[in-house]
Amino acid sequence: MKIVVVGRGGHSKVIEDMILSYQENQIVGFLDDKYNNVSLNENIYFGPISSAKRLVDNFGDIKFVIAIGDNKIRQSIVQRLNLSDENYVTVIHESAVISPSAMIDNGTVVMPHAVINADTRIGVHSIINTGTVIEHDCNIGDFSHVCPGTTVTGTVQIGEGGYIGAGATIIPNVKIGDWAIIGAGATVIMDIPAHCTAVGIPAKVKKVNQMGVEVN
Repeated sequence: MKIVVVGRGGHSKVIEDMILSYQENQIVGFLDDKYNNVSLNENIYFGPISSAKRLVDNFGDIKFVIAIGDNKIRQSIVQRLNLSDENYVTVIHESAVISPSAMIDNGTVVMPHAVINADTRIGVHSIINTGTVIEHDCNIGDFSHVCPGTTVTGTVQIGEGGYIGAGATIIPNVKIGDWAIIGAGATVIMDIPAHCTAVGIPAKVKKVNQMGVEVN
């Protein structure tokens, strides 16, 4: 499979390794707005994000993955590219454990040693980071990021753009609203409203956010 990686930061390094761990995969381009023009180096294209359509015209059968950790930026790039869902690839590390009944939508990345259990659904362009456990019957919204070492227990719902900090724990049946932020190491034992930041053990709302931007 020919794949173009959008984003050229630290997060993209991990995704690059994951892609190339499968012999059938080939990275044919890196797109990032730090590049002003399109260039070709060792048969790999480097260029600004706006050159995506040009690569589609050149290759036809390529797939894209947005290799950027920030949920809002990832969403804005997807909107900017205006490609169909079929143009995006789901990247899953070979060490991840995925239930046959789990559903993972296009553009999502599942990192090393993550576990996704029965009847869980992961939305588009989400990140299930290293060593995360997501138990049965969970629903993880589009453009979410579940950070390394997090435990999401059964029947949890995380809304669009949810950000769950590293090492957090969410108990069963909890609902976390759209674009909410859960601090690293927090233990969530009650529902968290949309556009809020919650921290601590147990997690309590510390800030109310506006469209994912923290305000006092």
